[in-house]
Amino acid sequence: MKVEKWLWDTTWECINPGSGVTNPQLVLFFGGTDVLKSPQYYQDLKDRYPQANIIGCSTSGEILDDEVLDDTIVVAAIEFAYTQIDVASVRVTDSTESFTVGKSLGERLNREGLRGMLVISDGQHVNGSELVQGFNQVIDANIPITGGLAGDADRFEVTHVSCNCEPTSGLIAAVGFYGDQIQIGHGSFGGWDAFGPTRRITRSKGNILYELDGKPALELYKKYLGEEAKNLPGSALLFPLAIYPADNPDQAVVRTILTIHEADQSMVFAGDVPEGYTAQLMMANFDRLVEGAAEAAKLAHLTESSTTKLAILISCVGRKLVLGQRTADEVEAVQEILGDGAHQIGFYSYGEISPHRTMGTCNLHNQTMTITLLSEHEA
Repeated sequence: MKVEKWLWDTTWECINPGSGVTNPQLVLFFGGTDVLKSPQYYQDLKDRYPQANIIGCSTSGEILDDEVLDDTIVVAAIEFAYTQIDVASVRVTDSTESFTVGKSLGERLNREGLRGMLVISDGQHVNGSELVQGFNQVIDANIPITGGLAGDADRFEVTHVSCNCEPTSGLIAAVGFYGDQIQIGHGSFGGWDAFGPTRRITRSKGNILYELDGKPALELYKKYLGEEAKNLPGSALLFPLAIYPADNPDQAVVRTILTIHEADQSMVFAGDVPEGYTAQLMMANFDRLVEGAAEAAKLAHLTESSTTKLAILISCVGRKLVLGQRTADEVEAVQEILGDGAHQIGFYSYGEISPHRTMGTCNLHNQTMTITLLSEHEA
């Protein structure tokens, strides 16, 4: 396996000339929304790698090795020695289609030899929870499904995904990896601190939370935020919610609040918040977030692999907003664990997709650092 990395920041620059990449099967690219509005950049990649499958998306920030960038394009061209890949994509117009689309994409890629899947999804028109449930319906739980939802800085207006086409809104792309030589490591970790009492979700519908312990959800939320409540909805990114089935805290996932509705005192989340689940407020701790990124790297680490590894880092926009000038710290923490031999590329997202570290099944996560590590055994 060989990897060639490029960066566009006013002009194209090859980051590791002499990589030996001549005919890559897969090219991944991640870029700022405004930059990707120009069709020229996709065409540049198509001209450079005419035989490759080209997959990418808009971001809330780009990751290249130990750097965090904005309004650039980062690229990794991957040439596998033994592994076969296949790609599939579907366009969605309404989030209610998410489960069906996930199931359809899973069925198209689910065949003998499948060892893992990478999913890059629109971040505005898709219910990420339903999407991964669709995949789980048809893909064996032992096959890792990882990826994330495209970003749009902190605007939450429009996201774009590309699958052998110019970046466009409403697209979901999936890559299947096949064969016995591919190695796929994965890890997802948050690092947020819980505070306040646990509450029961007594009324919700999909990703909309109405009541906790029979009381208006927004009213309770504001009570715990105190002075920060006046900065809603922006300050909600600093105080996500951990949810889990009653009496099963090991199955907790974190949910980001997207918006609030004063009229009915409801809160809209980036993923489903099922009735009957337990909920608890979380708050940011700078050091714990960076430690969480390192923990994700430890979970993804491959003990036996070739010297060439590609780490795909997908971290939540909420973490970037919290960490601010310290955002690069979490990327550096990952590189320290994986070592200089691992190429790193990725983006800041509106949601992360990865197997749950205790349940094993694929889940939508928010506010995590999620890592997919690709490598090949030598035949």
